[in-house]
Amino acid sequence: MKPALILALLPLPAFAEIPEVDAAWVEGNTVHVTLAHPDEGWDHYADAWEVFGPDGTSLGIRELAHPHVDEQPFTRSLTLDNVPDGPLTVRARCLVDGWGEDRHPVERR
Repeated sequence: MKPALILALLPLPAFAEIPEVDAAWVEGNTVHVTLAHPDEGWDHYADAWEVFGPDGTSLGIRELAHPHVDEQPFTRSLTLDNVPDGPLTVRARCLVDGWGEDRHPVERR
């Protein structure tokens, strides 16, 4: 069998469906994040986001306890004990596909 034919018969890789951060902002000690994700139900949904301080330290994780199939995009908030000065970032997680590699900036309002 020719190599090109063998490659054509291999299954295609699955593409991750990491939640997209549409917006992220902080007001006082509360971080707000708007996510978009093709939630399918209890077996596949955006299940968390995490906020990081300027030095990359995790400041907290907002767990999402249920799918948002009919509520897209959606915004959830997390109140922190202390918000450090400097730039903050967030990343999102999907129950199936795990954490996204991209960190998105958090706007200060």
